[in-house]
Amino acid sequence: MGLELRQQLKLTQQLVMTPQLQQAIKLLQMSHLELLETVQQELLENPFLEEAEADRSGEPESGDELRPKEDQEVVYEDELAVNADWEDYLGEFASSSRQTQLREVETQEEGGSLEARFATKPTLESHLLWQLRLSGLSERQKEIGEFIIGSLNSAGYLSASLNELCELAGATAEEVEPVLSAIQRFDPVGVAAATPQECLLIQIQACGYDRDPVLVELVRDHLEDLEQRRYKPLLKKFSLDLDDLQEYLHLITTLDPMPGASFGGDEPLYVSPDVYVYSYEDDFVIVLNDEGLPHLQLNDMYESGLGNMSSKDREYVQEKIRAASWLIKSLHQRQRTLYKVVESVVRHQKDFFRHGVEKLHPLILKDIADDIEMHESTVSRITTNKFVATPHGVFELKFFFNSALELDDGTQVGSESVKMRIKALIAEEDPQNPLSDERIGEILKEQLKINIARRTIAKYRTAMGIESSSKRKSIF
Repeated sequence: MGLELRQQLKLTQQLVMTPQLQQAIKLLQMSHLELLETVQQELLENPFLEEAEADRSGEPESGDELRPKEDQEVVYEDELAVNADWEDYLGEFASSSRQTQLREVETQEEGGSLEARFATKPTLESHLLWQLRLSGLSERQKEIGEFIIGSLNSAGYLSASLNELCELAGATAEEVEPVLSAIQRFDPVGVAAATPQECLLIQIQACGYDRDPVLVELVRDHLEDLEQRRYKPLLKKFSLDLDDLQEYLHLITTLDPMPGASFGGDEPLYVSPDVYVYSYEDDFVIVLNDEGLPHLQLNDMYESGLGNMSSKDREYVQEKIRAASWLIKSLHQRQRTLYKVVESVVRHQKDFFRHGVEKLHPLILKDIADDIEMHESTVSRITTNKFVATPHGVFELKFFFNSALELDDGTQVGSESVKMRIKALIAEEDPQNPLSDERIGEILKEQLKINIARRTIAKYRTAMGIESSSKRKSIF
């Protein structure tokens, strides 16, 4: 059989991720603040995209801020036809007429800028440098003090040895030590210490408690015993009773082992909810957060003079028009999808919205995807970095998806509900006789009719930052 060349036609279907579709998928995953930044950037870069003017009622003049004008659709009709499956991929809005029923009027304070209401939080370094400049130290000592302050970690402890400080500052130990001692008595007292024992001893000395040798020795030599609650050897060694030791422990707990923690560490996360869920009579109202989101439309710049342009300029204009129209369409579809997902979550988790976390039911992405007839990947993307304001607080949208635990009667309960029940049991326990993980399992068996392994309880307890029963036990 000889070799020969042939030509043949083959018709196949293939999903191609166009740049427009990639942009639409990215919009799904963005949080509210990221979406605002993206829209503002597009307004700056695309000359054919503009913010619609609102009439006196606050609504855009066109009546539909996310839908281009009919005469503009001709230009990019072919482009949208190529991606016609995008409409089916995302689906349509469920009833959206209730979105604006409970919208509150923005007060003057809420409308002000964040910069006008919040001050910058001082850092530990700036706080200490401010005190250093106001101190009575010499200029040379202040230079050495800057090196010391620059060698502190976020907890306020000194991360360099005395020899290293001498090398950095080009000074002797006799010059560094008095400066270090002065900084250790700055606010917060105990900063620039090398160890927790030294930090607490500095605070004891500053308060005048160093006249008690028992207190000093407890902190200097037996801090680990106190942490591990090994009290009996200490009672015997210092000839103390429980009341005396309790007074020492109470005094030690008033000291701060991490003086710099209040200036550094993890900052709180401030979020802007993407959706608000309000309780209204016997139902719930879902309101999408569109605060600050411009109402976009195509402008009329291209209507005149398009025919007089060169082919290169006409191609550029048409490309920008297609990009603007696709952005408008993608934003509209994003809001539709988010509304439908939250609406389905509220339907599945009505007990949570009425009673709280303890009534959270098991839920997976497939349940929501089947309910709204979308793909699981779409639900996963739209629930990423989204927050919902509920009657019980602000929660991440993914919080409502949790695994199931089987009950004796064949029904299921959500893992988050079990965690909250474990936390409540530990909060109500006797400090002198704390509940063990095994005993918590027995109580859950009695109250919830659920069989849960001890190691599972330990895993949930650890995830919530709760110590074991031995460390929670108090002898007082």
